[in-house]
Amino acid sequence: MNDLYDRHRAVLPDWLALYYEDPLEITHGEGRHVWDAEGRRYLDFFGGILTTMTAHALPEVTKAVSEQAARIIHSSTLYLNRPMVELAERIAQLSGIPDARVFFTTSGTEANDTALLLATTYRRSNTVLAMRNSYHGRSFSAIGITGNRSWSPSSLSPLQTLYVHGGVRTRGPFAHLTDDEFVAACVEDLKDLLGHTRPPAALIAEPIQGVGGFTSPPDGLYAAFRDVLKDHGILWIADEVQTGWGRTGDHFWGWQAHGRSGPPDIVTFAKGIGNGMSIGGVVARAEIMNCLDANSISTFGGTQITMAAGLANLNHLVEHDLQGNARRVGGLLIERLRAVAAGLPGVREVRGRGLMIGVELVRPGTDEADPRAAAAVLEAAREGGLLIGKGGGHDTSALRIAPPLSLTVAEAEEGAAILADALRAAS
Repeated sequence: MNDLYDRHRAVLPDWLALYYEDPLEITHGEGRHVWDAEGRRYLDFFGGILTTMTAHALPEVTKAVSEQAARIIHSSTLYLNRPMVELAERIAQLSGIPDARVFFTTSGTEANDTALLLATTYRRSNTVLAMRNSYHGRSFSAIGITGNRSWSPSSLSPLQTLYVHGGVRTRGPFAHLTDDEFVAACVEDLKDLLGHTRPPAALIAEPIQGVGGFTSPPDGLYAAFRDVLKDHGILWIADEVQTGWGRTGDHFWGWQAHGRSGPPDIVTFAKGIGNGMSIGGVVARAEIMNCLDANSISTFGGTQITMAAGLANLNHLVEHDLQGNARRVGGLLIERLRAVAAGLPGVREVRGRGLMIGVELVRPGTDEADPRAAAAVLEAAREGGLLIGKGGGHDTSALRIAPPLSLTVAEAEEGAAILADALRAAS
């Protein structure tokens, strides 16, 4: 393993982060488990950063990919593509957006980049509203709207970005308020902000902030924002790269917790739909999607093999009600983790919904982030046979727990026990 690590460091960028003091090579997986190069098995509670959504080596996806590869793998968007049309039809119907059009990309970063292009072109404005503590990808424009310093290597941007309160419920100037007061204060802040700037193109927001540590506002905040945005003609972009496809359990899309004032104008997606294959995309009303006045294609977006995987994965997800499983098993997992956290002064909060759970860590007796504890828990969990993630934003550190949506009750109990031991060991 040291040889592979040395080779990695010799040819790949220094800023390409790796987990663990002794980095892990994953060689294969099945169900909710993966194996490393030493043959050790781990319960996977991070799924390749929320990407292995249904299961490792899901037979339906493996079969679809194999059969499609035997026919044709790729032809580009210059030719009619039956799997792409079929998956677009399914996603358009599921999106909740009227007269929807779908454009496929290869990643969530590219999806958000496309959404920004559409919104700024449609609105003739390069001003964008984004949420503090947000993350939207690693391209030049996506970095320009990312409100998380740890993932923003440049202040240069083609966009003017203004950051809005509300993505983090339990920190910041409004944390002491009730939910209703919190929403009202954030709305007043948004109204005040709009009085100080040229008309923005759009607000882009993750219903639950992923990299930021699985933080979220009270349900209904973005619906209240939507009412204000509509008055100004400003578009709402819901970044569903991590929250889409039923992961939150309560809803198929994260925006539906804020759906009182209607669906977003644009939805971006990626990660879980491909179950590990590179699929991203944008859903938007036809008038917005069709606003570009120059030719465009996607060489690899919507290629046949990824579309076949996406169709098989989506069919499996819906037919087996994995959204319902995420709600039931995720609720159990949150309960178990909250019971453990109650006796640990280093755990500030267990939050989330469905199988998207964050555990925020602090130095005991303070409200200060404890990134060293997060790293220690990550290592201890691995030693116990569990893989999890980590994240956080300004002065926060959090563990990120997001298993495949087919997680069983027994696996949830096993993972909670391992994580409990890891948390106690790091306390």
